[in-house]
Amino acid sequence: MSEERNRPKPAMGGKTAKMMPGEKAKDFKGTFRQFMKYMGNYKFSVLVVMIFAVLSTVFMIVGPKILGNATTLLAEGIFGSFTGTGSGIDFDGIARILLTLLGIYIVSSLFSFIQGYIMTGVSMKLTYRLRRDISEKLNRLPLKYYDKTSNGEILSRITNDIDTLSQTLNQSITQIITSVTQLIGILIMMISISWQMTLIALGIIPVSFMFVIFVVKKSQKQFVAQQKYLGHVNGHVEEMYGGHQVMKAFNGEETSIRQFDEFNDKLYVSAWKSQFLSGIMMPLMNFVANIGYVAVCILGGYFAGNGMITIGDIQAFIQYVRQFTQPITQVANITNILQQTAAAAERVFEFLNEEEEIPEAENPVTVNNTDQPDTELNVHIGGSVQFAHIHFGYSDDKIIINDFSADIPQGSKIAIVGPTGAGKTTIIKLLMRFYDVQEGAVLIDGYDIRDFKRKDLRSLFGMVLQDTWLYSGTIRENIRYGKFDATDEEVTVAAKAAQVDQFVHTLPGGYDMELNEETNNISQGQRQLITIARAILADPKVLILDEATSSVDTRTEIMIQKAMDNLMEGRTSFVIAHRLSTIRNADRILVLNEGNIVEQGSHDELMAKGGFYEKLYNSQFETA
Repeated sequence: MSEERNRPKPAMGGKTAKMMPGEKAKDFKGTFRQFMKYMGNYKFSVLVVMIFAVLSTVFMIVGPKILGNATTLLAEGIFGSFTGTGSGIDFDGIARILLTLLGIYIVSSLFSFIQGYIMTGVSMKLTYRLRRDISEKLNRLPLKYYDKTSNGEILSRITNDIDTLSQTLNQSITQIITSVTQLIGILIMMISISWQMTLIALGIIPVSFMFVIFVVKKSQKQFVAQQKYLGHVNGHVEEMYGGHQVMKAFNGEETSIRQFDEFNDKLYVSAWKSQFLSGIMMPLMNFVANIGYVAVCILGGYFAGNGMITIGDIQAFIQYVRQFTQPITQVANITNILQQTAAAAERVFEFLNEEEEIPEAENPVTVNNTDQPDTELNVHIGGSVQFAHIHFGYSDDKIIINDFSADIPQGSKIAIVGPTGAGKTTIIKLLMRFYDVQEGAVLIDGYDIRDFKRKDLRSLFGMVLQDTWLYSGTIRENIRYGKFDATDEEVTVAAKAAQVDQFVHTLPGGYDMELNEETNNISQGQRQLITIARAILADPKVLILDEATSSVDTRTEIMIQKAMDNLMEGRTSFVIAHRLSTIRNADRILVLNEGNIVEQGSHDELMAKGGFYEKLYNSQFETA
């Protein structure tokens, strides 16, 4: 913009994340409730997943017991053959048991596949819904939110944090169900074989949980810090990439690298610690499990030697002991993942809960673009503007516009001038209702702009800013952005009025030339002309020009000025200018200084007064 911002800006790299290293979720219960509210739409699918996950696990659990029966038959047959007391190995019986076992494992795998398929669908739908809600939220947030939050920080929540939620849903939720079911089922099967050996196996649990609690306590703060500094790194990279040319021009490489290294080092430390603590969980749990495994083997051998249990039961119990530690380990690992997920979920819902723009009026004034008679809430707008004793500041403790009043008749050409920081661009933002005033009112044809729908209000305005904005697409599409249903002929007419038609035929593809992502395959002046054509195509009631010709050469400026004079004919126009020579033909010039109108009148009237405007005007022609 042509005027520096008075509002607070974020530190480079996006130091606006609310979470600090080591900080737990501020409102875990609230986050969980919101998450479950999102999950509510898929409760039937989740219920089916839970049932199928339980069934799949149950079928897997009975497998070792059945396999133990086959082992017992085999051992009895072998012993009978050696002692001559039996009829040999019962291969038919073993075959029946193995076929039964095969059927059980096939059914278990089928249930596992179905629950995985359903849960993947739920995960993707929920992820899609969260991203859609965030995308819609972006359009409902006031501009002051973007003033204090970097783009990279927002992108981190849309990508990294939601990906974390998606992975947890897709994998960890069902794993929790299967792990708990497996833990309970294995415990029942172990008790059915030998309660004495079960007690030894259960002795593993307290030791295991001691390790789990210790590791979780240490890793929780590192996962939170990891998510935070990941957002900082993304924010810094996006910020530096967006302003790469400026950074290079001012030799900011070292500063940028130093800032990146600072964020990246903190991300490295927190990520290393979180992943290390998460990684040592499995070796620790395996160490504890192996101790229990040895104890069970010794006691099982003693019981088998005394004929208290069969060999098949020993084999089944040993399998259960090995499996018994797996769900404990899985729950421990999932606990770490859930810590990271809780941090990510809180950041997502923190964003979704951000304060939005003031809601629309209950009975908004709507703009009537038809020939139907006007009603109280459906009006024709001419374009007169009134500022009635407005007070405004980007923060409540720093008011920058004090008791500003002005009455702008329809069709007037109004120039707004003043030194940098006087509040010129701020006046325009209040007119567009990008911000709401603290006191007073801005009115269009006598209607308070807060009584309009924002869509209707902003449809009355056409803006041409010093900072051009074009998107990756054709020149024709970028011009048509001012009126989406415009015909190609209307686009061409607007382009001719804005002098675009003169240069567009020299470009490859003409109007259908594709602009790249940075739109730097055309000149700055050409980009400005395209934005002017877009404003002409929109055919607005009120035109706003913020240093619109500052990026073009003198010859092109004269041509644009002529087109602008034709465009502004019959329209209320606000022109913000630093080069005061360009606004001498304005109907009225509002001279701002420190948020107040200090003078107003035509150019000749203000020059004759010999006041602030006269000094401001002559200062542009003084020589050093």
